[in-house]
Amino acid sequence: MSEDREDPGTGPEGRRPIPVTIRPPSWRWIVTLLALIFAAWLVATTTVSLLRQLSSLLTWILVALFASFALEPAVDWLARRGWRRGLATGAILLGVVVFAIVMVALMIPLVVDQLRSLIEAAPDILASVSGYTERWFNFEISQSSLEEQLRTANSGLAGFATNIAGNVFGFASSLVGAIFMLLTIGLFTFYFTADGPRFRRAVLSVLPRDRQEHVLWIWEVAIEKTGAYLYSRLLLAIVSGIATFVVLTALGVPFAVPLAVWMGLVSQFIPTVGTYIAMALPLLVTVVASPIKALVLLVFFTAYQQVENYVLSPRITAKTMELHAAVAFGCAVAGASIAGLIGAFIALPVAAIVQAVISSALDRHDVIEADLTRDIDPEQAKQELDEQRRRAKASGEGLVAAVRKRLVDEPDADVDVPDDG
Repeated sequence: MSEDREDPGTGPEGRRPIPVTIRPPSWRWIVTLLALIFAAWLVATTTVSLLRQLSSLLTWILVALFASFALEPAVDWLARRGWRRGLATGAILLGVVVFAIVMVALMIPLVVDQLRSLIEAAPDILASVSGYTERWFNFEISQSSLEEQLRTANSGLAGFATNIAGNVFGFASSLVGAIFMLLTIGLFTFYFTADGPRFRRAVLSVLPRDRQEHVLWIWEVAIEKTGAYLYSRLLLAIVSGIATFVVLTALGVPFAVPLAVWMGLVSQFIPTVGTYIAMALPLLVTVVASPIKALVLLVFFTAYQQVENYVLSPRITAKTMELHAAVAFGCAVAGASIAGLIGAFIALPVAAIVQAVISSALDRHDVIEADLTRDIDPEQAKQELDEQRRRAKASGEGLVAAVRKRLVDEPDADVDVPDDG
């Protein structure tokens, strides 16, 4: 009787495993894979190149979208009073254009004239400053080299108009490009604002109902934050301009109106560093007339900046642009790095919108109380320190009284009497 032994080459059911033969792919599969890779590379390269070519247009459309967010509250306000949306949008845009043209027409002659006056008055100012430095620090500023440089700068400034006239084609090209950019932004802004409800319905029509609610909420937040940013900045610009005009008029500084408008707009609409840029031109104009008046104006700007930072701005911009100063500065720098002055201008509304969206999506929890999470109130800390000193003083007085009582009761006791001090 023979025993049945399982063949080690067979499987558990007594069947041999089927050998696996690895065959190389055919040339058709290789060609297909290479074609797909090349097609993907070609699409990616074409897309990147197309986006690079259209970067200017996309930037203009983005600026127009945010401009429509800013104009939406004003257009809605006029529409509720019987205006057609197209007419209201056109009237507001026309007012903005007229205001910008007037500002440019006032500021360019002012800048050129004041620079020329400053260059002509610079030797006298330098002589006065050199007298002070020699008297106080035993240091004399050389006037000869500076006067030579000023003469060169004055001749260069005098030939500024000639150089522009000699390079008419380049100047005209830049001017036409700037006008075309402004017209494109204005056109998209007009359509985004005038046809706002229709445009939003077209966007929402391709989304399911639950997504429509989210998109509408984000759109509403964008309009609220951007509009609040613009109008709060405008109000602060008006207050700053009026205060600057009053001080410039009191000091007898020429061109008080355009300088006040310049101070108000630049200080409020250029983030973080706009105040320092805006101060330069009024100080430049004032120092030509009188360095003492320029010093007084500098003191006024410094004092007004503190009042604006701690009194006016917190009340006017409350619950509109709740951004930390460091976050605002970082966003402005990032926006300027990406898209220049336009990027710096729209960076703060974008940051406020992103912050609002993220805050609504995150869950908030109670924070544990600790020294690292507690903001110290200086007044409360002073009161607590005074209370500790009072208790320590009372405890010391009680200890002295107890020791003296023991000495009276036990004259032979060996104890040290604390000093009253």
